[in-house]
Amino acid sequence: MTDNAITDVDGVLVGHHQRLGDGWATGTTVVLLPPGTTGAVDGRGGAPGTRETDLLVPENLVRQVDAVCLSGGSAYGLAAADGVMRWLSERNRGLRVGQAEHEVVPIVPGAVLFDLPRGEWGNRPDASFGYAACENAAVEFAVGTVGAGTGAKVGQLKGGIGTASVRVDGFTVGALAAVNAAGDAVDMATGVPYAADHEVAGEFGVVWPNAPGVLPDVPATDLNTTVGVVAVDADLTKTECRRLAVAAQDGLARAVRPAHTMFDGDTVFAVATGSRSLGIADGPFGPVARAAALDRLCTAAAEVFARAMVHGMLAATAVPGLPAYRDVWPVSSSGSTASGQ
Repeated sequence: MTDNAITDVDGVLVGHHQRLGDGWATGTTVVLLPPGTTGAVDGRGGAPGTRETDLLVPENLVRQVDAVCLSGGSAYGLAAADGVMRWLSERNRGLRVGQAEHEVVPIVPGAVLFDLPRGEWGNRPDASFGYAACENAAVEFAVGTVGAGTGAKVGQLKGGIGTASVRVDGFTVGALAAVNAAGDAVDMATGVPYAADHEVAGEFGVVWPNAPGVLPDVPATDLNTTVGVVAVDADLTKTECRRLAVAAQDGLARAVRPAHTMFDGDTVFAVATGSRSLGIADGPFGPVARAAALDRLCTAAAEVFARAMVHGMLAATAVPGLPAYRDVWPVSSSGSTASGQ
């Protein structure tokens, strides 16, 4: 395994591309998936910006996804997925629609977040961002003010990309979150993140403060959206993947208050690489046993997504007019090892 990241799920890679400075503060993050990966999605916000989510509804035809594209730029940023499709098609990755090897249609669902106020109008991701993010995809990747988290904002603080993972019953569950919410992720009276109690083995690496933070006058932004991916190496169906995405949204709600508002487009994708069997569903007790195993994965998905959101906020660095958590609360190290990304 790597170190507490979504790429602990074998075959999953993450890449970023961003522009920061000179009127830019936005980017794109791509999660590349191994062949045969099953996908699903759950959207809870009232203002989503998404692509190919209808395709992922369990009753629809296509089951497998090739990549997930998360991007800044609001609806404009959906264009980043075009670059992901081009990168995949050059490698003959996608749904086969003809006899020739190159006759494929890459399946690239995606979601965008609202970060337009961070940069100058017109500076937003396009297809080149998605292509470059694919070129940069690897097991090891940066967190914080990178990729889709470059212009992210959570409450009155800088948001960013976070990741985490956990082992459950021999399976690996990992999450990646682009933290960009209208609500707060921190109790302003104490400086302690709402999901701090989800910490595993001192992973956040800090001693939490116990004092109110002094925040500059940051203009409120109603239009936001946290987007992310939860991954597992189990052989889930589309319907089971959907349950995993639903559970991950619970983790989002633990980390941000309020969550899933009419002005957020909170969207979580779930992907299952299928490299490990969850168990047979045949026989008198098979369905119940499989459901119980899935339930434990769902519990883990909620917890790991909440942890990823805390990491995203802690790793973020300030941009003009928007302070980072560590600028407001200069926390000290606990001596523990954090995620190491």
